[in-house]
Amino acid sequence: MKSYGGGTGFTDELPFLRERWLRTMYAAALTLLLLGLSFSVSAAQVAPTSKPRDHVYLLRGAFNVFSLGLDGIAAELQRQGINATVHNYLVWPLLADEAIADYKNGRARTIVLVGHSSGAVAVTSMATRLWQLGVPVKLAIGLDPTSQVTASGHVGHYVNYYVANGFGTTVDRGTQFSGVLQNVAVNSDIGHFTIDKDQQLQERVIRQIRAALSDRFRGPPQTPVTQGAARSALDGRPSPD
Repeated sequence: MKSYGGGTGFTDELPFLRERWLRTMYAAALTLLLLGLSFSVSAAQVAPTSKPRDHVYLLRGAFNVFSLGLDGIAAELQRQGINATVHNYLVWPLLADEAIADYKNGRARTIVLVGHSSGAVAVTSMATRLWQLGVPVKLAIGLDPTSQVTASGHVGHYVNYYVANGFGTTVDRGTQFSGVLQNVAVNSDIGHFTIDKDQQLQERVIRQIRAALSDRFRGPPQTPVTQGAARSALDGRPSPD
């Protein structure tokens, strides 16, 4: 350091001192920032997970434009406080990965799958993928699948609505399938492009989803019953008979 004698030495040192002070303050600020980020990451790692939620995945059919009735179902479910999302059927592998991660991380509790047309075909594939990786599907609903598919793995209750003598087909029971599987022919006045928009069928699907999420969904009766009792079993409601 230069001498302060002569009245010019201290003045000469001012730029050096200022620069050193700025460097010190910058280093301190950077250290505090890094400590803050470290604390934030640690807090995020130990923070408890949010309460598990139910998730209803609805898969549209080909071209993503002919299954808009699923949007109406999802909107009503959301209005009732049920977590429901609508997707293009082509992304079902990504949705399966999401559902698997959410279930294993404790973010998802009950998973329900609903699909129309090609989306109904994808429901079978997605349910199989989830089963293979240890994730249960409580309820699966198909609306007129356009390809013959075989159910495998475990689904608590699988209901397939199809238009007889139309585009849709039934779902076969595979040798590895466990759970309840029902193929239900709908009224002949319902077509492939309107089955997802039929109000009565929409209401039935919503009742079935609500019943599944509240553990009230029952399988088909094991003994012959009246038509009213069979309909009640399908809807998850007490039989009036």
